[in-house]
Amino acid sequence: MERDKVVFNKDKKDVFTIEEISKEKTANCMQCGKCSAGCPATDGMDILPHQVIRHLQMGDVETIKNSKTIWTCASCFTCASCCPRNVDLCKLMEAVRLTIVRKKGSSKLIPEDVPEIMSDKKMPQQAIVSAFRKYSK
Repeated sequence: MERDKVVFNKDKKDVFTIEEISKEKTANCMQCGKCSAGCPATDGMDILPHQVIRHLQMGDVETIKNSKTIWTCASCFTCASCCPRNVDLCKLMEAVRLTIVRKKGSSKLIPEDVPEIMSDKKMPQQAIVSAFRKYSK
């Protein structure tokens, strides 16, 4: 059986941007899986936390951006406290979310958009408050 080499993003520009925003190095992760084992939000994730880092290591940022995982992350820092290599996955997830928001052309949250956002009953209210704090300035 032959294996095909999969190359996602040769220049890894997106990965470098994410690492620059988060100030974290994905190469430090040794894929032990402790972050996934300790995460209280894995039930709603389609990609486990340690797999997010693996996708970043491989340059596959699009899979992460299209997943539910980055929006499901509670940013509780359980993963960071469990990590033997001190990789803060919460910072990486936040950096991925920021790259999505920035690419949409605006980093502003308009108050008129809130009722539409709040119609999604699964959206945590903390996320809306956090978004106002981060994106309304």
